[in-house]
Amino acid sequence: MKHSIVSKFLELWHHPKRGEYKLVVLSSSFFFCLLCAYFILRPLRDEMGIENGAVNMQWLFTGTFLTMVCLVPIFGFLVSKNSIKNLMIYVYTFFLANLLVFYYFFETHGPSRVLAIIFFIWLSVFNLFIVSLFWSFMADVFHSMAAKKFFGIIAAGGSLGALTGPAIARGLSGWASFAPLLLAGCFFLGVGLCCVLWILKLSPRKNHFKQEKQNFKGSASAIFEGVQQITKSSYLMGIVGFILLYTSISTILYFEQAHLVEQTLLESTERIRYFSNIDLTVNGIAIFGQFFLTARIIKRIGLSFVLASIPFVMGLGLVFLGFHPALGIVAVLMVLHRAGNFTLLRPGREILFTVTSTSEKYKSKNCIDTAVYRGGDALVGWAFSGLVALGWGLGAIAFLAIPLAFLWSFLGFKLGNQHLEKENIVPLKQIHYENKIQS
Repeated sequence: MKHSIVSKFLELWHHPKRGEYKLVVLSSSFFFCLLCAYFILRPLRDEMGIENGAVNMQWLFTGTFLTMVCLVPIFGFLVSKNSIKNLMIYVYTFFLANLLVFYYFFETHGPSRVLAIIFFIWLSVFNLFIVSLFWSFMADVFHSMAAKKFFGIIAAGGSLGALTGPAIARGLSGWASFAPLLLAGCFFLGVGLCCVLWILKLSPRKNHFKQEKQNFKGSASAIFEGVQQITKSSYLMGIVGFILLYTSISTILYFEQAHLVEQTLLESTERIRYFSNIDLTVNGIAIFGQFFLTARIIKRIGLSFVLASIPFVMGLGLVFLGFHPALGIVAVLMVLHRAGNFTLLRPGREILFTVTSTSEKYKSKNCIDTAVYRGGDALVGWAFSGLVALGWGLGAIAFLAIPLAFLWSFLGFKLGNQHLEKENIVPLKQIHYENKIQS
């Protein structure tokens, strides 16, 4: 499979059509580098969470949420005041410089508690912004028809990076120092920045990217407008509920895993290897599923059953976890949950927005994907920690999550039916025409 992807990229590279295919190869390579860098560093982030103590994990989730809320309007301001070219260079150079600073402090001071907290929050924010900015840039590089043709190939580059990163992290986990992980992250982020410069050089829209100011609204105002649209739509409120239940189960599994890893794996290298193995397994299943299963499953069983399937499996899995809270069981559930999300739930969620207006696609969706998602993380994190403080065991908390999983499944099935009704009421051609007029 890997060979076929590489062959396809090489074929695109040598195709003479206006240099467009070279942009595809560079964009795929760019996304590969970004996700490879993130997944090299992700096991280190999870280890820093354990270093801070599993009982304090809710503070890390809250810190991530608050940091994100503060940075979103700042990022919007930077977008409005800089050319796209400068914005891309500044943001990725900034994150690369951050990694070098972390390398210095880890090498000179070691993984102190304060440094562990800062790194955990930083990488959580880093992941959001590098991926968000990447897809914004891609939407600017490629016109609509080209995007429909090439975005699947570009996404595959990212999936391959997400598969490669954990493998590299696993190979480097035997070192006594965190330096190799940080330096590997720097390397791939630096290569990604070179891809940006090359894309800017080859793009026929280079003059557009050099414009000194862009007339975009700040992200903060877009979030508040999105909230108003959500409160007026039962369909969007249903999606909010679906996301909150998704992040509730995600956070509960993450906290269960953190406590069990802390109790079971006593060495730092063992924990980093465990987290790398989870990421490697998840991304291996995901890249296979994205290429060969997603479209076929959605076509075969329909969107309603797709959105209900993974939540239902999680409900059954939580029954087993409740009776026997062991690291092996939570590891299997984490793999099923995350791989199922990448392969089925995330594409299904994006399909839900195909029958919404242009404004709802961008403003409301942005609000749901950032504020609602991270707010749900923080809220459930505090609830989990409160139950632990009251003396609840991990098995009892797993049992408490079972109704949430089945409610999540029911809501997913209902949203799939609502999507079908909206498709029947409003023909897709009309939706596309209206969206084109509004844009």
